[in-house]
Amino acid sequence: MKSCERNALARIPAEGSVRARGSLREAEVTLAPSRESPNAWLRKLLWKALLGGRLLTNQRVETPLDHLLRWLVLAIAMVRFYMEKGTHRGLYKSIQKTLKFFQTFALLEIVHCLIGIVPTSVLVTGVQVISRIFMVWLITHSIKPIQNEESVVLFLVAWTVTEITRYSFYTFSLLDHLPYFIKWARYNFFIILYPVGVAGELLTIYAALPYVKKTGMFSIRLPNKYNVSFDYYYFLLITMASYIPLFPQLYFHMLRQRRKVLHGEVIVEKDD
Repeated sequence: MKSCERNALARIPAEGSVRARGSLREAEVTLAPSRESPNAWLRKLLWKALLGGRLLTNQRVETPLDHLLRWLVLAIAMVRFYMEKGTHRGLYKSIQKTLKFFQTFALLEIVHCLIGIVPTSVLVTGVQVISRIFMVWLITHSIKPIQNEESVVLFLVAWTVTEITRYSFYTFSLLDHLPYFIKWARYNFFIILYPVGVAGELLTIYAALPYVKKTGMFSIRLPNKYNVSFDYYYFLLITMASYIPLFPQLYFHMLRQRRKVLHGEVIVEKDD
């Protein structure tokens, strides 16, 4: 009987050691540098981000964290492309699928604002999201000759840095552990990034005008059985003009928020 007990006791540490070695091997696999090709590694990282990247278990921070991971993936893809190719030509084509998915998925941001997950104005978010979806699908996707314009890089970089900063701010805020640099970046980077992004969008639309006018794309001419006409060329001109009243609203809204958050000013705003 005693010998059986001794044998059982002897097996306990051995089994524990096996489990420890197994856990250690798993940790080594996780932490060891990947031998996969860079493209395979990026695809896995992208897939992880698309599935949600549940790095934290707190339900409150899942949505901002997911958005943050997705834009980080896009930023990594852009940097890797430029480092490998040394040019912006072909950049949009290489990341267009990822960009289309992420930016279309951003429609949920409007819902998040409505239900209070993200503490931002519904009107400001709605204008921003819809304008970006317009740029992605009805401009750069539909008019391929402009995809290599430098202005496309302008708004891509501005969007990416803005979203990484914004969702870093939301994630750390919900964790009740907000580093001052993140708060400072959130309410200072936009001063440059917003005008750069708008300039990139307007220059890209402007570059698209000759192609749209020549091809008549998306336009409806009379006569037709519905007796309706639509000219996409003039629609783009009106869209460019709409930036004049809309952009200052977004920009000055952020300036007011900046004074409120960084300098403690009490600001009374009308409901959006």
